Amino acid sequence: MKRIVIILTIIVLNLGSAIAQFDALDDIANALRSGDAKSVSRYFGNTVDLTIIAQEEVYSKVQAEQVLRDFFSKNQPRSFTIIHKGESKEGARYAIGSLITNQGLNYRTYFYIKQQGNNAIIQELRFMKE
Repeated sequence: MKRIVIILTIIVLNLGSAIAQFDALDDIANALRSGDAKSVSRYFGNTVDLTIIAQEEVYSKVQAEQVLRDFFSKNQPRSFTIIHKGESKEGARYAIGSLITNQGLNYRTYFYIKQQGNNAIIQELRFMKE
């Protein structure tokens, strides 16, 4: 009986972690939809690989937030829709979406998150013109 309780506890904890990661995907999507760089940056680790069109850099958390804030000030989001969500073999979660700006520009958007302890951390965030 004790063994069953331990196994069920492990299953519930793992399931909770997976649900939290997918909730993080939705939370990040909502922040992108509203152009809220501060809310997106809550999911940045110490560094993040950020690509905006052809400019790819590894930024510190603070730098990445500033670059993202600048991007949103020039490209105010009108909508953001997640097209696909998934998980890699290594356990990283990802989402692919479409960001449409008030100027009518469309950006294919990718973000990858990895679980670090109890936190979902954005490893990579990309905005590519379509």
